[in-house]
Amino acid sequence: MSHSLTAAPRATAGPRPANESPAVSRPVRWAAHAAALTLLPSGLWRIAVAFGMPSGFAEDNPLHRSNFPGPTSLYLIALSVFAECLGLLTLGLVQSWGERVPGWVPWLGSRRIPTLAAAVPALLGAAVVTAIAFTAACGGWEGQMAAPDAPKGALAWLMTVCYAPLLAWGPLLAVVTVAYCRRRRGDRIR
Repeated sequence: MSHSLTAAPRATAGPRPANESPAVSRPVRWAAHAAALTLLPSGLWRIAVAFGMPSGFAEDNPLHRSNFPGPTSLYLIALSVFAECLGLLTLGLVQSWGERVPGWVPWLGSRRIPTLAAAVPALLGAAVVTAIAFTAACGGWEGQMAAPDAPKGALAWLMTVCYAPLLAWGPLLAVVTVAYCRRRRGDRIR
C-alpha cells in the first residue's frame, strides 16, 4: 500500500479587494529588514562605550573611556535607541501597519495611511542619510580618524566596522520606499 503526500489545492487568486495593496516581494522584505539591521552595529558600539568599553579616543575627547559610565551614557544610549526605532520604521513599509493604523490606536485605529505620509519622510530620510554616510566615507571619516584624539589600531577598526553598514541604510530605505509607492500606486495619493 502506497501513501502519497499531496499538497493542498492552491487557492485561486481572484481579484484583489480595492482597499488591499499587492503582496510585498521577498527581496523588498529582505531589504527592509536589512535596512533596520544596518543601524544595529553602530548602536551596539555606542551602548558598549556608554557602559565603559574603551573607545580609543584621547582623554580630551568626550568619548574617552573616563567619561563612561556617566551622564553622557544616557545620550549615547538614547541616540542608539532613537536610531534603531527610525530603522525599524522601515519595516512599516512592508507591513500592514505601514498602510493602515493598527486598530488599537485611539482615534486613528484602522484608518488608511496616505501613501505620501509614509513615502515623503522616508525618501527625505534616505536622501539625507545617504548624503551624510557617503560624505563621511569619501574623506570625512578618514580625516576624523586621522585626528590626534581619534582611536587608533584595533579600536579604530572596530569603530569603522561598526559604522560601515550605515552606508547601506539610505539606499536600502530608498529601494523599500520606492517599492512601497509602487505597491500602493492604486491608492489615492494624498
